[in-house]
Amino acid sequence: MTSKYEAKDIVVLEGLDAVRLRPGMYIGTTGPKGFHHILWEIVDNAIDEISSGFGSTITITLNTDGSATVEDDGRGIPVDIHPTMKKSGVEVVYTTLHAGGKFNTSNYKFSGGLHGVGASVTNALSEWCDVTVSRNGKVYNMRFESLEGPDGKVHGGQVVKPLSEVGKSKTTGTKVTFLPDERIFGKQQFSFEAISKRARELAFLNKNLKIKVIDNISSSEETFHFEGGIADFAKYLVEGKTKLYDQPIYIEKEDDDFKMELALIYTDSYTESCFSYVNNIPTTEGGTHETGAKSAITKVFNDYARSSGFLKEKEANFLGEDFREGMTIVLSVKMNNVQFEGQTKTKLGNPEARVKVESLAVKGFQEFLANKKSSSVVNVILEKARGAAKTREAARRAKELSRAKNSADNFNLVGKLAASSSKNREKAELFIVEGDSAGGSAKQGRDRSFQAILPLRGKPLNAEKKRIDQVLGNEEIRTIISALETGIGEDFDISSLRYNKVIILSDADQDGAHIRAILLTFFYRYMRELINDGHVFIGLPPLYKVYKKGYEEYVYSDAELPAATAKAGKGYMIQRYKGLGEMNPDQLFETTMDPEKRTLIQVTIDDAAEAEKMVVTLMGDDIEARKDYISKHANFDRVDAFLNEYKS
Repeated sequence: MTSKYEAKDIVVLEGLDAVRLRPGMYIGTTGPKGFHHILWEIVDNAIDEISSGFGSTITITLNTDGSATVEDDGRGIPVDIHPTMKKSGVEVVYTTLHAGGKFNTSNYKFSGGLHGVGASVTNALSEWCDVTVSRNGKVYNMRFESLEGPDGKVHGGQVVKPLSEVGKSKTTGTKVTFLPDERIFGKQQFSFEAISKRARELAFLNKNLKIKVIDNISSSEETFHFEGGIADFAKYLVEGKTKLYDQPIYIEKEDDDFKMELALIYTDSYTESCFSYVNNIPTTEGGTHETGAKSAITKVFNDYARSSGFLKEKEANFLGEDFREGMTIVLSVKMNNVQFEGQTKTKLGNPEARVKVESLAVKGFQEFLANKKSSSVVNVILEKARGAAKTREAARRAKELSRAKNSADNFNLVGKLAASSSKNREKAELFIVEGDSAGGSAKQGRDRSFQAILPLRGKPLNAEKKRIDQVLGNEEIRTIISALETGIGEDFDISSLRYNKVIILSDADQDGAHIRAILLTFFYRYMRELINDGHVFIGLPPLYKVYKKGYEEYVYSDAELPAATAKAGKGYMIQRYKGLGEMNPDQLFETTMDPEKRTLIQVTIDDAAEAEKMVVTLMGDDIEARKDYISKHANFDRVDAFLNEYKS
């Protein structure tokens, strides 16, 4: 290694080369999320046009060759020559990072594209990209490709067909078709289901938008348009729950360069559900805008309760958490100079957003309360808060009881938790294991230096259907809370987390799936930051062992079994693991716990609204909705039929 460091040693990446060299810096990952991200960059540009009042329709088409097309009826990308770049607007947008019409408010008052890198990044990471613009009564076309240069390297987004006039048009808009580059992403396909979910969300958030998704591969098609906007969104989110009144309270307010929409509805559930967005971007970790909305709710409804006599003179005001029990709120703000923070950059940090939202929401709620027709809805909300206050007091006593039971003197998990010896929290892992038998194997097989084992001796309580005091009364839940050391709900403190990885390890059967669902529901409702920060995992035990003399292979899915049996050759046998307890300690460690060999699935919440729907559907009271979901998504193929087909 040379000790000299001179100007000639500095590598300058021209054009879009930086994007291809370090795609993770621009799209996060080259996996499925990043693969779809380059589609959303183009869609976001179309959304910004429509949000600014230009056009109303977006069509996303998944083509049979693996490419995707996004077409809108906005103004069309400018085609004239840029005064300093000396290139057409189309070429500038698709070949220059940090170039776009969103760095001032003259063209876009609010924008989901914050950095001006979207279209150019999509172009850089595509094998080819074709752009057609209808503008000024004419149709223009331009094509880009990622080509190998004289240096032997692939350079992304090269112009292969300059912008040219190709026809006439009576409409305006932009049509972009691109093929993600396999050299970057490998062999992947766009997911019609995932795209449809996000398209639905965008349609809810932009009530003047009609968005169509067409899959030419499966001949599927969905169209989304919701005139009620986020009010319809709130109703969609509480499907399957018992609403306390029919129509959400809806507020739409604007102040200079800040716009707020809020929809609020209550159900008979015991937990809070808040979904917030900034410029159409989900803020799953919340932020200052959420704080402002919740402060407004607490202030306005307490003032009303006091002035109307609902709260007597000697009664204390309700707390914010009393008003949040059973509350489902959708909050969408549009603003400039957005500042994100948090682990996943999905938490709004702008201090002014709290002040703006609280002020606008207070005005909106006061106008709602001034309407005499609102009195029945308000009384329902106040009665719900009164019940929640009583529950809060019961929960306080339950927490005190829980703390007493979980104290070192009275309930130190002796006989349950097999703790790890290491004090290094970054390395420490907690396996929550189904059943005493599997727990015993896990305790014997683990690496004691950093792996702790907590066996479950019964099914934990379904947190979706119970009050917090009832949840805290469940012994299995209490042991989990005690082991993690974070507290729950309002008292949750991620900095106190004892383990970096919390791994759910259950049998690969219906009971195991149910236990996973129960635990994930509990974490989602009362320890959501645990999931948001990436600490929750599902351990994947093997389904089969294929073996014969001198050969042994563990198989983790039905799809892998044929390859394993073919590799084994004649005379092999198959062992089907019905439960973790069937494996001895060495096998359990080797297949499921050894960091070098195991497979873990990290639990994430990419789409909070869909996660909410999933929890309500699978764990709520609507039996028909649950049956419909299972019928549509579950795989009922019988294992024995599969084994007969591939038997030796």
